[in-house]
Amino acid sequence: MYTKLISSSQNPLIKHIIGLTDKAKERRTHGLFVVEGMREIQLAVASKFAVTTLVCCPEIIDQSALELLLKTLNLELERVEVSTEVYEKIAYRGSTEGVLALCRIQNHTLDTLHFRSKHPLILVAEAPEKPGNIGALLRTCDAAGVDAVIIANPKTDLYNPNIIRSSVGALFTTQIRTGTTQEIIDYLKAQGVSIYCASLQAALPYTSVNLSGPAAIVVGTEADGLSQAWTEQSDQNIIIPMNGQLDSMNVSVAAGILIFEAIRQKA
Repeated sequence: MYTKLISSSQNPLIKHIIGLTDKAKERRTHGLFVVEGMREIQLAVASKFAVTTLVCCPEIIDQSALELLLKTLNLELERVEVSTEVYEKIAYRGSTEGVLALCRIQNHTLDTLHFRSKHPLILVAEAPEKPGNIGALLRTCDAAGVDAVIIANPKTDLYNPNIIRSSVGALFTTQIRTGTTQEIIDYLKAQGVSIYCASLQAALPYTSVNLSGPAAIVVGTEADGLSQAWTEQSDQNIIIPMNGQLDSMNVSVAAGILIFEAIRQKA
């Protein structure tokens, strides 16, 4: 590990970091993304994300916390110190701890998925677009300890900084996979996982359905719901009865209700 000091926002590395933060194409091209904050970096390292570069602002960072972090990192990585002015250019969050890292993007294909139990619980979200909703779904799944989150037909890059921020690091604590709707349906059926779709069509109240076995709970967007492929190939469509005047709720709230009911039944 070696250290260099950067005091110009025109430095190529600084421009590179800004590009990775702002553009999904840059992240895909270089296979890298930015993680900001001590806790988030620690979670990424614990989940085997490879850190290539660590950027610190000596005027901001807690030195004792930095020393603890350095003990967990690859000694060959590049360590960079930047001025406060430069750090403010590259920091995405309003409140900052003076540290960020460049990490390598991981593989999210279905064939790399591993279940911890014989009766896994999986959340499938079809075409979620809002980073805040995706982050909230990941936080819920971390809290429940689900085996995996699978995103069908993703519209938003998983490493969007808004997802990392809104997930509070849950992006790193939960297995996340992606695929097309049909790829995921085929995968779940091959694994013997029952599919329960949150849908109004031919649905039963979620509390009356047995979710204790291998189960995938599938949610769509608030605007469009689920595609026909899901509702037609579902083992059972489920519904959350509502007593108000509206017929839908935030997707992360709905997913939380369904997930924790499944957890209760599995206990």
